[in-house]
Amino acid sequence: MCVQRASGNQWKEAVRAFEKAGFRILRRKGSHCLLYKEGGALLIIPVHCAELKIGLLKKEIKKAGLTVEQFKKLL
Repeated sequence: MCVQRASGNQWKEAVRAFEKAGFRILRRKGSHCLLYKEGGALLIIPVHCAELKIGLLKKEIKKAGLTVEQFKKLL
């Protein structure tokens, strides 16, 4: 998954990448997946659509304390 190009299961790939960065799924209920890292931010990833908007993904990457390049390496 490229941050600029969407795939069909982009939210699943994003959640896996954030898990590799040390985040864990706090809960997945309804249309959103909440990820949490001890001493870190709370990330909210929508799962109701296959494609994440670029702006939303970049915002969550920034909240996680990662750069886009670091995030791409985790994919």
